[in-house]
Amino acid sequence: MTTSQNEPARTQRVMHELRPRLLEVVEVSSIAPRMVRVTFTGDDLDTFVTLDADDHMKMTFPPREGAELVLPAWSEHGPVWPEGKEKPAIRDFTPRRHDPLAKRLEVDFFLHGEGPASRWAAKAQPGQILGVLGPRGSFVVSDVFDWYLMIGDETALPSIARRLESFAPGVKAVALIEVDGPKDEIAVATQADASVTWVHRNGQRDALEQAVRNASFPEGEGFVWAGGEATALRGIRRYLLREANLPAEWASFSGHWKIGVADHDHHEPIEN
Repeated sequence: MTTSQNEPARTQRVMHELRPRLLEVVEVSSIAPRMVRVTFTGDDLDTFVTLDADDHMKMTFPPREGAELVLPAWSEHGPVWPEGKEKPAIRDFTPRRHDPLAKRLEVDFFLHGEGPASRWAAKAQPGQILGVLGPRGSFVVSDVFDWYLMIGDETALPSIARRLESFAPGVKAVALIEVDGPKDEIAVATQADASVTWVHRNGQRDALEQAVRNASFPEGEGFVWAGGEATALRGIRRYLLREANLPAEWASFSGHWKIGVADHDHHEPIEN
């Protein structure tokens, strides 16, 4: 599908300088029993750019408690790590909210009890330092679609909440968010004409897929964004593109994690 000369671009890829940054924790708050919001600051945020709710940055965590945190230099061939230093653990996260004037960056962590990021966030305190690489770029989705569908589990919640907050008044949006139960729901502010459904998994592996299959969507052309456990997204993708016949060019699926795989590459395609 193409746009006319007078029609705004529906999507746009914008690349950013990929440079290492050191940031300091200034605030830690619990927003749900298993969700922690950490606010960072630092002069390195002067050049930090995030333009879309689907942006992701690589955060570096000490390889073990008390270990020195190191950052790479950046070359045309990629990261160059200091010789003789232990590399940090690296995980992808969404910039939840960025205030360039105040030099503040908020990141929401889902405390799933495993992995270096979750362990760090569970004990995070003001004054601690973390490293950040990126975002490398932004895939900017404009507000010109007739409606927007957002689907995901707790790992996708920061992106979904940020997009809902960013919508202009009156934009039609449908959000389906899977969590364990009512206690895991959070307040999300939006000016959009939005329907937000919290899907309680109650031990079901396919609870989110069933919610998608039971949902109704507005008329017109929509944009679909889905994130979460990679294998769970397969059936959702298959239904939306093959059975509901939504156009693949206006759909994005991102496997934020994968059962049994440590540090899953979210760039890996979601299989049909």
